[in-house]
Amino acid sequence: MTTLIPVLGDQLSHTLASLRDVDRGDAVVVMMEVWDEATYVRHHKKKIALIFAAMRHFAEELRGQGWTVDYVALDADGNTHSFTGEVARAATRHRASAIRVVAGGEYRVRQAQDAWAAETGVPVEILEDDRFVCPLPDFYAWAQGRRELRMEFFYRDMRRRTGLLMTADGQPEGGKWNYDHDNRDTPPRGVNYPAPERFAPDDVTREVLALVGRRFAAHFGDLEPFALPVTRAQALAALDHFVAAALPDFGRYQDAMVAGQDYLFHSSLSLCLNLGLLGALEVCEAAVAAYDRGDAPLNAVEGFVRQIIGWREYMRGMYWWDMPAFAQRNALKAVRPLPDFYWTGDTDMRCLAESVGQTKREAYAHHIQRLMVLGNFALLAGVDPAQVSDWFLVVYFDAYEWVELPNVVGMSQFADGGMIASKPYVSSGAYIDRMSDYCGRCAYDVKKKTGAGACPFNALYWDFLARHERRFAGNPRMRNMYATWGRFPPEKQAEYRASAAAFLDALVPAGEGWARQSPAAVAR
Repeated sequence: MTTLIPVLGDQLSHTLASLRDVDRGDAVVVMMEVWDEATYVRHHKKKIALIFAAMRHFAEELRGQGWTVDYVALDADGNTHSFTGEVARAATRHRASAIRVVAGGEYRVRQAQDAWAAETGVPVEILEDDRFVCPLPDFYAWAQGRRELRMEFFYRDMRRRTGLLMTADGQPEGGKWNYDHDNRDTPPRGVNYPAPERFAPDDVTREVLALVGRRFAAHFGDLEPFALPVTRAQALAALDHFVAAALPDFGRYQDAMVAGQDYLFHSSLSLCLNLGLLGALEVCEAAVAAYDRGDAPLNAVEGFVRQIIGWREYMRGMYWWDMPAFAQRNALKAVRPLPDFYWTGDTDMRCLAESVGQTKREAYAHHIQRLMVLGNFALLAGVDPAQVSDWFLVVYFDAYEWVELPNVVGMSQFADGGMIASKPYVSSGAYIDRMSDYCGRCAYDVKKKTGAGACPFNALYWDFLARHERRFAGNPRMRNMYATWGRFPPEKQAEYRASAAAFLDALVPAGEGWARQSPAAVAR
């Protein structure tokens, strides 16, 4: 009687539900590197290496704990290169009497799991992923019947549920739920930014790097240097380093962007969380402990906690609440192809060139670069949200569809029609100038509004508002924007729109095959 336990690449947690309450002598853990998962979108080379290296290290840790692990490497003979195919092969190999697995985090994986019993002829038990703070049934109960599903109110419920930053009498620490208004400073010159913890590749990781360099050479992004955490021990070291070196200033500078500073006071902890190397509560508790010791201010700790038990948990809930419809949403009917410079970085707009260049090197950009530079431009330009979503899913090491898609389709591109955001996140060049040093050495003049040499964000901003005036003019949060637009004389409005049209007409669309390939084009 053998229980087969498939462990997926984002389930690298020793506390995983499928590994609990099991006799290790009667169980086989199966882990698999499959082409389908590496290429359903053409993931960044560094992201593929990260996941494969973390999987191989986790398998060794399990073996050290007494588990029997059947690990199918990418180049293993007979690899079918799909989860379903490898589970079926393992079930036959080990004469499995039962399959026990934690529910996949992405809709397509969960759909595949539902078919495993029929494919294998073996009973399948699919367990809820209880590594999240809010179980999905609880999120559905919270969402049911609400007119608006706003994150802020969900976040307050999560604070009450966890007790994080709550006083003994049930009030938020410091008397306020949210200290975002304290977190919008730009750093002065000469700030000493802490580098994130770096980890030299060991033999296991170097073997993976060679594999990825050989098999995925045509994928986007730089493979090396590679110094990301791939074990729980390294993830814990990265957490300790962030709390000690970066958290104290994380809050006030979290929205800032500085050329040449890829992380500022941010961290790589999102990749550790999304792989399963760290737990959401342990990360939040480490930050709160720093506040309790007086080592980090409340605005920094609250902002950090909100990203995890607020935004991260909320986005997962919204994903499952609306899938599969969420992936098809396009409320603004945006159809423009993704511009080529999202892949090449070849643009004179310095903010975009810097953000894409960093993304190519690091498989990382922080949330304001993603939302207010890369996402902002795509929204203003009317780019197809499905193409924008695919790009984000490809390029970032922490991007899994359950968190990426609602962030991009919903929050960034407003393609959900306002389920997540109460207004579109759009801005002119003035916001980027205020929050970054990108504009000072840009080929475009951020102060110039239209015409040759003008920052394209300026005309695109007003053109976006004009295109969607019928939808947004009545939005209370956009009343001042439209009041300003309405005060412009007709010739000035026409000038903005003509300048935007000329710029958009000159955009070069990306070629096919960067994000997705047809099955016939995939050579394994």
